Amino acid sequence: MKLSRRVQQLSPSLTLAITAKAKALRLEGKDVIGLGAGEPDFNTPRHIMDAAVAAMDAGHTKYTPSAGIPELKQAITEKLKRDNGLSYEPSQITVTVGAKHALYDLFQAVLDEGDEVIIPSPYWVSYIEQVKLAGGVPVVVETSEDNGFKMTPEQLKQAITDRTVAVLINSPSNPTGMVYSEQELRALGKICVDRDLLIVSDEIYEHLIYDEGVKHVSIAALGPELYERTVVINGVSKTYSMTGWRIGFAAGPAPVIKAMTDLASHSTSNPTSIAQYAAIAALSGTHEPVEEMKKAFRQRRDYVIDRVNRIPGFHCLKPPGAFYAFINIRGAMDQAGFKTSDEWSTALLEKELVAVVPGSAFGSDDHIRISYATSMDKLEKALDRIERFVKGNKK
Repeated sequence: MKLSRRVQQLSPSLTLAITAKAKALRLEGKDVIGLGAGEPDFNTPRHIMDAAVAAMDAGHTKYTPSAGIPELKQAITEKLKRDNGLSYEPSQITVTVGAKHALYDLFQAVLDEGDEVIIPSPYWVSYIEQVKLAGGVPVVVETSEDNGFKMTPEQLKQAITDRTVAVLINSPSNPTGMVYSEQELRALGKICVDRDLLIVSDEIYEHLIYDEGVKHVSIAALGPELYERTVVINGVSKTYSMTGWRIGFAAGPAPVIKAMTDLASHSTSNPTSIAQYAAIAALSGTHEPVEEMKKAFRQRRDYVIDRVNRIPGFHCLKPPGAFYAFINIRGAMDQAGFKTSDEWSTALLEKELVAVVPGSAFGSDDHIRISYATSMDKLEKALDRIERFVKGNKK
């Protein structure tokens, strides 16, 4: 059977591949520790689940508007005003089936064949593939650890061509956990304004920042010219431990949002009605459960970074945000004779039953990504196994 060129050009998700292999080993009865999935190990807070039950009891189990129910759009506008200093009308908001779906619809709505999107590396695995699916061309800008994995204004200027349509910014970042400062965003934003570029601002980890003096800043809030050309992508998955509920949203210029909504009306119809009512409770209710999760993540992060930086051949910057450690393992790979992070990660899983994501998935073959959004007990056991694997694999 013939397959389309668009799907044939896709690269398989290494994150899902590692997860599938880990699950297969678990089915064989193996004690696999998974550090690959980017989701909190906490259950969704009780008041959010109660809101979903109440919605079902009230009969809110039918189709909704494609852009989301008015009550949720209102909650999103209030959240953006309260947390980010951004003012939007309901016509500038669309609710989607997760933030991933918001990004997908956005690229489908704004890209034509050959249009270029600048994406700093390391990057989240789906950015590249979603741009390709829309007929666009991902232009990767390689950042460095020396600069905290942040794209510089000079790098952005050099990457822009006559075909450049958009620039993607993810802060806090998956996979590095880095956070752009207001000054850094202003410098990048000025170039986008000067060159008339759309800014895609993925802010899904905005509330997961752990260090004093570091704060999340939305580039859309840094002036009218940036507000007018930015589409903010966000959702409830990470902050509220609601990964399976699949509620994201986009906020931006009304014509772009309308195009995204029209596209969704012919694909998903609408996000799940019950999950939308749960999302209202998440955005409008108490943040106490979020603060408790953040305390745990901070403790785990500090432990993980201390441990990995004591493993021979490992080096990791301390990430101020998200819940990932992006570890440079080049020294360990070289001393053991591994050529790629894929080979190293596969060998680790097979020998020590620890699943991590190879850095090649994010555009950097010198690294692996581990998620510390799991229990301290599992982290301790996993790092013991990783250290044993590294020390036992020397030429």
